[in-house]
Amino acid sequence: MKIPGLRSPYDTVNGLVYFGRMLDKIRLHKAGKLPPDYIENLGDGFDLRCCKLLRLPYEAIKTRTLEGGGDEEILAWAEKSVRALDAEDKEVWNDFMKKRGWNDAAHERLIFRLKEAGIPERTDIQTMFDYIDWDEGCRA
Repeated sequence: MKIPGLRSPYDTVNGLVYFGRMLDKIRLHKAGKLPPDYIENLGDGFDLRCCKLLRLPYEAIKTRTLEGGGDEEILAWAEKSVRALDAEDKEVWNDFMKKRGWNDAAHERLIFRLKEAGIPERTDIQTMFDYIDWDEGCRA
C-alpha cells in the first residue's frame, strides 16, 4: 500500500539511509495520516536502531521533528546533541541496514513476511528494505 509522504528506507538524508523515513512516520502520525499498523511500531524496530545509532531516545527525536525544520537540520541537531557521525559510521550503518534480512538474524522474519504476503517465490526481494519497498508499491 502506497503511503503518500512516506519515502523509501533507501532514501538518504545527508548520506544516512532510513533517517528520513523515520521523520516521515513521525510527521504522518501527527497529521493522522499514518496507517494504524505502522503506529504500533513507532519508535521500535528500525526506528529504535536509528535512535541507538544517534544515541538519542526516540521521544527526543520525535519532539524535535514536531518542532519543525528540514530533515538535514534535524539530523544536524541530533549529531550536535550527542555525537557527529563520520563517513565510516554512515557507511557501516547504511551497509548494515540495506542488507538487513539477507542471510542474517532477520532472514526468518523476511521469509515470514514474504509468505504472509503470498509471495514466497520472490527471490528478488532479498532484504527488509526490498520488502518494505515492495509492500508500499515502490517496486513491482
